[in-house]
Amino acid sequence: MGEDAALISAPTDATKWPDWRHMLDEIKRQNLTPEIVRSYDRSEFQWARNNLVCALTMMFDREFYDPASDSFTVDRYVARMRHDFGSLDAIVLWQAYPRIGFDKRNQYDHYRLAAGLRAAVDRLHALDVKAYLAYNPWDTGTRREAKPDPQAIAEMVRSFDFDGVFLDTLPEGDKALREALDRVKPGVVMESEMALPVGSMAANHASWAQWFDDSDAPGIMRNRWIERHHIMHLIRRWDGDHTGELQMAWMNGAGLLVWENIFGSWNGWSDRDKAILKSMMPVRRRYADLFENGAWEPLVPTTLDGVYATRWSQGAVSLWTLVNRSERPAKGHGLNLSNDGTTRIFDVIRGIELDHGVLDIPPRWIGAVLALPSSQVDAKFEQFLKDQAAAFQPYANGMVRVIPLVERIAPPRSSHHHVGKDMVVLEAGSRTVGSRMWARECGEYGSAQVGGSSYVPIHFERQFQQTVMLGHIAVSKKEVTNREFYTFIKGGYKPAYGESFLTHWVDGKPVDTDLELPVVNVSLEDARAYAKWAGMRLPTEIEWQVAAAEIGFEHGKAWNWTESEHFDGHTQFSILKGGCPWMAQGSEWYADSGPRKSDWSSKYIHFYPALDRCSTIGFRCAVDL
Repeated sequence: MGEDAALISAPTDATKWPDWRHMLDEIKRQNLTPEIVRSYDRSEFQWARNNLVCALTMMFDREFYDPASDSFTVDRYVARMRHDFGSLDAIVLWQAYPRIGFDKRNQYDHYRLAAGLRAAVDRLHALDVKAYLAYNPWDTGTRREAKPDPQAIAEMVRSFDFDGVFLDTLPEGDKALREALDRVKPGVVMESEMALPVGSMAANHASWAQWFDDSDAPGIMRNRWIERHHIMHLIRRWDGDHTGELQMAWMNGAGLLVWENIFGSWNGWSDRDKAILKSMMPVRRRYADLFENGAWEPLVPTTLDGVYATRWSQGAVSLWTLVNRSERPAKGHGLNLSNDGTTRIFDVIRGIELDHGVLDIPPRWIGAVLALPSSQVDAKFEQFLKDQAAAFQPYANGMVRVIPLVERIAPPRSSHHHVGKDMVVLEAGSRTVGSRMWARECGEYGSAQVGGSSYVPIHFERQFQQTVMLGHIAVSKKEVTNREFYTFIKGGYKPAYGESFLTHWVDGKPVDTDLELPVVNVSLEDARAYAKWAGMRLPTEIEWQVAAAEIGFEHGKAWNWTESEHFDGHTQFSILKGGCPWMAQGSEWYADSGPRKSDWSSKYIHFYPALDRCSTIGFRCAVDL
């Protein structure tokens, strides 16, 4: 990549490095304007400088939300992240995609309907973790706000006390959004997903460095070079090996985005990658002034094959950040440094003093050499070394990653065993069933194909075929109606958590014109409760499809809950059947709603009661004969 690219590649030939560094100086001279400097010097944005480890957190993840108590489990989540990754500075609270589009509720409704969200953000702040709102500019086909998006976002920031706005699919936030945020809260950071133009750096104090392809010799992140206080988060979310991101961040003094639950597809970090991050961040934090204000000299020579170094210096203190690009250990006098009595040399990744300057860097690992005046080697520094030595575990479990198993929750049997009115009978026996789903980042019956090094294939129809043995059952021809559900309600049913329950009813009962329409705004638990009360159960996805295909029944008035529920420890989801009249228009990112044929299946990720209950989802019942 050339000098205009977001990542400025470095020449492989070391003899060309001096000219390359001269080019870097010219880039900074031409682009660092007084406006940018003033913006990053503003006190309200100082927190973003050391926002180094940021997580993207799915708000529906069962590690972050407990359905049994209908509450966010902030302490549990933050404790695990800090145990695994060593630190956590901020969280992007992702709220809508890939569920948005099943009904008219928009991206802001997905925050408003999250009971306890403000308390969750307050708890994050108490734990010294900042919170980002996620803005989806493509959400134009659901319910529109009565105000422009910048004003709507600013009101969300004020209501929930967000600290930043993540700009999904955007290279920058515009002037209108910057001004709207400044009016409601000082220091709200805008962070772009796509590469941020240099001309927008004054308004956008952070950005992602997503899928940056580095050169053999480590390159320089342009915006970070131009303004040292601009924080960038390295991210390649589908990769199984994160050493590329870690090394690029280390050589640029940048941050990392940790994203394991990718819209419902789990891609956990390996123990090796976690260990690298846990080793590097204490050094980055302790010597923050070096990384932010010291002299930055990229690609200083080393004498070890495959090892590259950058020097950060300030006064009598120098720090060399190193990366081993090779698959072999690197050992030797890589920098030719030695203690001279007034200066002492330390390997601050391993937490040891280098009496003879001999480096030992594991394969695909990082190193850090510190030259420190002897007078600064005090008790606090000694404790820092001990902590680093205790944390250094380069070969612990290597590339082992935890891949959660997707389990299907077994359906119950019905207590009644006879064919009711308006039911169709399905004879027992083997069936070969073909179904269709839309390939999305959340996957289908499990995770998307994670662990590669490129974007997963999405936005196309995926076909499935399975041979199953079905029992002798009967399935209702129609969905349960508002009239029928009202009879159930009069019997005393009350859900444990009633958010969005039957919101289309008036004064606790359906309006006359809706009596024979499918009941909607009910959760899977509500539907199961009705079925159990009626002596029935919900049909599974396959039972529903076979009955619709072989015997035929009405569908398309509302999506139907089924007993095909799945859980992998983080993401809980059900398979919906039937379709509905309404469809979100205008973006390929919306969930696949609208009218559907009987062989169509849709993955519906469970969020929390207020959002799981939906104006387009009802249910029908089945009995075991």
